[in-house]
Amino acid sequence: MRICFILNPTSGTNRTQDVPALLTRYATAAGATFEVRLTQHAGHAEALAWQAAQQGFRVVVAVGGDGTVNEVARGLLGTEAALGIVPRGSGNGLARHLRLPLDLPGAVARACAPTFQRIDVGRINGRPFFCTAGLGFDAHVSKMFAQAGTRGLKTYVKISLREYRRYRPTPVQITLNGEQLLDTHCYVLAFANAAQYGNNAYIAPQANIQDGLLDVCLIDQLPFTRALRVGVGLALGTLATSGAAVYHTSRHILVQSAAPLGFHVDGDYVTDATRFEVELTPLALEVAN
Repeated sequence: MRICFILNPTSGTNRTQDVPALLTRYATAAGATFEVRLTQHAGHAEALAWQAAQQGFRVVVAVGGDGTVNEVARGLLGTEAALGIVPRGSGNGLARHLRLPLDLPGAVARACAPTFQRIDVGRINGRPFFCTAGLGFDAHVSKMFAQAGTRGLKTYVKISLREYRRYRPTPVQITLNGEQLLDTHCYVLAFANAAQYGNNAYIAPQANIQDGLLDVCLIDQLPFTRALRVGVGLALGTLATSGAAVYHTSRHILVQSAAPLGFHVDGDYVTDATRFEVELTPLALEVAN
């Protein structure tokens, strides 16, 4: 079994480690046949992953954060290679959902001796996501986070608290499975394939990555008292029973907003739009875990 490690050298908060050398050491110790390839720019991981799959690598491992995982996974859609993850990011949402080791030696060892399963894949306006996508405040914070000079949970929390005082919800219409029409407001509208954003912040604690459905989490307003309940619910995995959010499950969602709303895929801000089509393809990606 041949393994290709695709490393984003800019991921994570600790950039003093010689990660290529460590990957080589741990993969060699595991007796793997492998190569290490480094990304050079945004989007490069997708091209490298597709190339590795065409070259017959059985497992293509994303070494980085959720953005790198998303790029590598996109490159593997429709191929016979499986996605592996060595988490090196700020949140590591998909790795946490799959219960993969978060330490470098353990993650490399798991990638070199994996079991395999298939997971569902979501798309929002044609863009694949594997963990979560969303509209509103979380996408706005993702945009601000991308522009910040530092990474990590501390920076994310600081930005969230600052922007909470400024952000206002937007009127939206939501159609679920072509039937149920909701006229509401969107402070956060999250589409969860997996249970969490990352850092064990559980936006949809009941989400099942293999059930053929997206868990749709709607928070229409966020006054201070509800914001406290949301924060506790995210941390404890109790948001679905807190009364602070409304949940639906669906395989196809249409959203029309009264004003442009930002959206994100797997924590990375994409752009603003007023119309959103969200759909799920069951078991469309093989993962190594």
